[in-house]
Amino acid sequence: MKKIIILTTILALFILTSCAPLTGRTAGEHIDDATITSIINAKIIEDPDLGYFKINVDTVRGNVMLSGFVISKKAEERLIETIRGIKGVRSVTSHLKIESKK
Repeated sequence: MKKIIILTTILALFILTSCAPLTGRTAGEHIDDATITSIINAKIIEDPDLGYFKINVDTVRGNVMLSGFVISKKAEERLIETIRGIKGVRSVTSHLKIESKK
């Protein structure tokens, strides 16, 4: 009976510790990335030049990728600089396209 309990415990520990490598991210990294994404989305909504446009923000391990549309190159550059100032951001990659308001 003791051997079954030990084997079950070892198996449970193996399964639980294997979850992080499957996704490549720990729970803490996932929460940090979600926090960074939320902060960026709030900044986008607050900005009168950006809030009108659909901007997708994806954050993985502190690396931010932007896609969607902005009104001007200047607005894109301002957003990137703002994002670089957020704690936990390692890099910013922009795939934003310029599109004027309709």
